[in-house]
Amino acid sequence: MATRLKEKYIKEVAPALMKKFNYKNVMQIPKLEKVVINVGCGEARDNKKVIDSVMSDLAKITGQKPVVCESRKSVANFKLRQGMVIGVKVTLRGDKMYEFVDRLYSVALPRVRDFRGINANSFDGRGNYNMGIKEQLIFPEIEYDKIDKLRGMDICFVTTAKTDEESYELLSLMGAPFAK
Repeated sequence: MATRLKEKYIKEVAPALMKKFNYKNVMQIPKLEKVVINVGCGEARDNKKVIDSVMSDLAKITGQKPVVCESRKSVANFKLRQGMVIGVKVTLRGDKMYEFVDRLYSVALPRVRDFRGINANSFDGRGNYNMGIKEQLIFPEIEYDKIDKLRGMDICFVTTAKTDEESYELLSLMGAPFAK
């Protein structure tokens, strides 16, 4: 079951990248490897029910069960001990990844108030792109009445691109609404 975005990558994006960057082999063409969605919630150390609501929201958004993240170190200033639950994350690959990215670009991001595009300077120098979302309400799966608190999330697009320029071109051809 190929998604719309995966078909677009195969038919349009890959040939355009091959032509622009003069790749000799089709295996050199950058592709989206995985998408990692992370929700950090520091208030989980006080209230254990927070993690359950965050996990259910993230499961609705991604269609996959989230994994609980625990702290690696103890930090006295944050009242944090090693092994305490501090967030949840989901790693999407394959068809679920393409379906999520398609929904993010075409449905969720246009619902952001005063949306002018995503920041084109958030590449890490190795071809990966990171972005943050301030509230989970932009996804249509989340009902306004059912949430207890507005929470943001970090989304990391991991690509096989070697440079930021290749990664920028890949994501923009896939439909990423970069700010002009």
